[in-house]
Amino acid sequence: MTTDPIRPSDGELAILRVLWDRGPSTVRDVHADLSKGRDMGYTTVLKLMQIMVDKGLVTRDESARSHVYQAAQGEAPTQACLLRELMDKAFEGSAASLVLRALSESPADPAELAAIQATLDRLRKERR
Repeated sequence: MTTDPIRPSDGELAILRVLWDRGPSTVRDVHADLSKGRDMGYTTVLKLMQIMVDKGLVTRDESARSHVYQAAQGEAPTQACLLRELMDKAFEGSAASLVLRALSESPADPAELAAIQATLDRLRKERR
């Protein structure tokens, strides 16, 4: 039995992005990365990461003096969860409406359009 990923808050998602990019990291490492883009206190990051352990969003290795945190789930399942939620709430479950709106709001460059076309071609083949 598989369960859906837990929906992270915006702050938790920022921390998860750091962990997905860096891999297992200490609070200090995560704080250093997050501080590059915004003013965020160390204790705020620490508290959020402790909450994330309790929620099951990250795991914590306590074997060393500085605890090391790791994302409990990969980026793709988390993105899929958030995308399904957005699609259901804002687009009445329509993937086509979501994609068309996304492309009209932020036009894709030629490489992105080629990747989209390749995905559409693959999906057509899989459904035959």
